[in-house]
Amino acid sequence: MSSFPQIKSIYTDGACSGNPGPGGWGVVVYFADDSVYEMGGAEALTTNNRMELQAAIAALEFLSKTGQKEPVTLYTDSEYVKKGITIWVKGWKNKGWKTSQGKAVLNQDLWETLDRLNSTKINWQYVPGHAGNVGNERCDEIARNFSLSRPQTLKQLPILKTFSSETTVQSGYTTLQSSDVPSDLSTFKITMTDATISSSAETLESLSSEARVTQLRNLVEVLHIADDIAAKGYLITSSELADLMDIHTSAVTSRGDNWVWRNWVVSRVRREGNQILWQLERVD
Repeated sequence: MSSFPQIKSIYTDGACSGNPGPGGWGVVVYFADDSVYEMGGAEALTTNNRMELQAAIAALEFLSKTGQKEPVTLYTDSEYVKKGITIWVKGWKNKGWKTSQGKAVLNQDLWETLDRLNSTKINWQYVPGHAGNVGNERCDEIARNFSLSRPQTLKQLPILKTFSSETTVQSGYTTLQSSDVPSDLSTFKITMTDATISSSAETLESLSSEARVTQLRNLVEVLHIADDIAAKGYLITSSELADLMDIHTSAVTSRGDNWVWRNWVVSRVRREGNQILWQLERVD
C-alpha cells in the first residue's frame, strides 16, 4: 500500500430532492501531494439523512482499502452524522438500537455499517454547509448532481480507479495546486450556540427562583410541542421553527439543510412558494 499517497482530509455530503425523494451523495478526498479523488452515487427514493450517512460510509470504505495508518480528518456538514457517530451511537447500542423513548433508531442499517468502519484514527469534524468552503461546496455539488441525475465528471486518480464505487460515473485525473486545497477548518465554530448558552445562563441567574421555575415550565412545554411535531411528522415553516426555538428566522435558514437542535435533527424538506418546510426527527 506504500504506492498510495497519504490522505490528508476527506469531505462528505448528501442531498435529497423531496426528502424522501431522489437522493445523491458525494465524497472528496484530499491527499498530501495535492491530488484529489472524488466519488458519488444516487438512490431513486431515499432521505437526506441516509445520503449523508452513505457518503460517510463510502469515505471510510475507501480509506480502509488504502491501508493508511495515519489519522485522517473527515469533515461533514451534518451534525446528525457527526454527533451520531461520536456520541449517540454508544447509547443506541447499549439500548439494543433503541432511542431513549424506546423507539427503533432510524437508519439503523447504515449506522451499524458506519460504526463498524469507524476507528480512533478518524477525526470527525463539523463544517458549516454552504459557507464557501471548497471541499464542502464540491461535495454538495456532486451529491446534488447525482440526486438530479445530472451528468458530471469526477476527479479520480488512475491508480485508485480500482477502488471506485459502482455508482461513480465518468472520471478524469487532476492535480490541485496547494492554494486550491481547503485549509484546516478548525477555526469554524458555531459561536452562536456558545453565546446563547452563556447569555441564557446569565439571564437565569439574575431572575428570582419563582421566575426561573416559570421559564423552565415554558421550556418543557416547548420541548413537548417539538416532540409532538416530530412524532406526527408535521412539517413547519422557517418562521414557525424560529418561534419554537426562540431565535430569528435568519438563524434558521443560515444553518444549512440538516442540523441538530437539542434532541432533534432538523432537516430541510422542500420549498413551497416562498416558504421552506422543515422536519424534526427525535434522535437521542
